[in-house]
Amino acid sequence: MRFVLVHGASHGAWCWDLLVPELNQLGHEAVALDLPGHGMRATETATLRGYRDAVVEQLAGDDVLVGHSMGSAVAALAADARPDLVRHITLLSGPLPVEGQCLSYQSTSASVGGSASDDALESVSEDNVRFTDDGSAFYWDRDGAYATFFHDCDEKLGDWAAERLVPQALAPVVQPISIPRFWAADLPRSYILTLQDRAWPPRIGRLQARRMGVEPLAIDSSHSPFFSQPAELARLLVRAVDTTPVGPLTPGDTMAAADASRVST
Repeated sequence: MRFVLVHGASHGAWCWDLLVPELNQLGHEAVALDLPGHGMRATETATLRGYRDAVVEQLAGDDVLVGHSMGSAVAALAADARPDLVRHITLLSGPLPVEGQCLSYQSTSASVGGSASDDALESVSEDNVRFTDDGSAFYWDRDGAYATFFHDCDEKLGDWAAERLVPQALAPVVQPISIPRFWAADLPRSYILTLQDRAWPPRIGRLQARRMGVEPLAIDSSHSPFFSQPAELARLLVRAVDTTPVGPLTPGDTMAAADASRVST
């Protein structure tokens, strides 16, 4: 199989460096790419369209498309553009877009009605976010990045990763997303939870899996299993391709309603 790996906010293709050889060792090909504004393309303007096109350019047909964190939504955008080139799509600890809404809406909607422990985890991420002077992007300093993304990683590896993070442009986060061909294609799909996640708590991930109509798989890691458990993640990604949906895709926002219902009971 051929895996196309899409990184999340502030990251780059470099975040998959430990995972790619693990997939290769299992007999599979893996392609990691930089989105515009990230990694080797850091000087380019970050836009949703540019993100989508960068992924589509890497699709060769019959690919397993993997999106991590914000890259989950980008993967869905690419699958909407060329569903015929996607064999399976796996979202790793990230959002399934809500039709017609932006990613910032998704994060706000998902935060309703959490438990005290979930709220504490979310505050770890929120308290460590900084904004550029012009307000056009956000970022994490070294300590914030380690606490939010890399807390179960080797400290030297966490430092290496934190040094490579770039400010995440707000523009792609606040632009509405519409993916009608993705919903209609009803592609084979899967979702992977990261159980120690401080950036995207499992409670939120389970709501995404519910909207995808799948039973989620899980790895007991931080937001960055490609660093802390690359071999286990590689095996899980291969396993995910053999899973099948148990329900339909849900384009609309059922997350806030689900949480509100839980709070009222």
